[in-house]
Amino acid sequence: MIRRALGRTGLDVSVLGFGGSEIGFESTEPATVRRLLDDALAAGLNVVDTAECYGDSESLIGAALAGRRHDVHLFTKCGHYEGSGRDDWRPVSLERSITRSLERLRTDHVDLLQLHTCSEDDLRRGEVIAVLERARARGQARFIGYSGDGPAARYAVECGSFDTLQTSVSVADQEAIELTLPLAHARGLGVIAKRPIANAAWRTGRRPDNAYHHVYWERLQQLDYDFLRRPPAEAVGVAMRFTAAIPGVHTLIVGTTRPGRWRENAACFDEGPLPPGEFERIRARWCGVADEGWIGQR
Repeated sequence: MIRRALGRTGLDVSVLGFGGSEIGFESTEPATVRRLLDDALAAGLNVVDTAECYGDSESLIGAALAGRRHDVHLFTKCGHYEGSGRDDWRPVSLERSITRSLERLRTDHVDLLQLHTCSEDDLRRGEVIAVLERARARGQARFIGYSGDGPAARYAVECGSFDTLQTSVSVADQEAIELTLPLAHARGLGVIAKRPIANAAWRTGRRPDNAYHHVYWERLQQLDYDFLRRPPAEAVGVAMRFTAAIPGVHTLIVGTTRPGRWRENAACFDEGPLPPGEFERIRARWCGVADEGWIGQR
């Protein structure tokens, strides 16, 4: 598995990372999560990314990583205390959220602690950033980051407080390629791509049942990329390698509840980088079709 230094953090991260949202939201059995992590590590992944609002994801990951915490770089996010799904940026709530995350993950620190899509106004007030800085000073986090999109993500890069940016970027979500990634790269931030295969929203050939995937489905219907007509596994590989080829991107966070999928995903990179011509065709199609309202998705 290809590895890259995560910007100025220097963390040696696999280009493909384990995303913890699906296992939490889909109430995955603990034994299945252990199998998923076994397969991920065997495939060469060393990044595990989750959040305190992903259902039981942190607890499931903490149990599955018992005895091998130091085999991975462990990332989480805060901002929805008690997993409510509702934003809560009060400093006292963030402090409690961090403590709860460490307990659930069965560790005394995470490698990366991220703010989870708070607004630009919240960032500018500074209190939320100060909470993460204190957590880092206490040793609860080695590095701190911002997860989000649009103007708030741009400010997070500009303000100089963060070590990393996690943002949406894929064949169906390319605002960040111009808005935030060049500046993040110039300033040495590690960049983590979320939703890097656009939730594979085209895979079934019909509108997904999950409303969370509808925006990407609708965009992809208009983009009508040629590669989407290839067999599903091949199309996913092209989408994944497209995101990995974007300048400044270091690791891609992908989730699954299917054991064995990690080996399939990792095998996509055995073919080598996406050919430059194919990368440029995808970019050109986006630039020619994308509406100005196609902003980065949460």
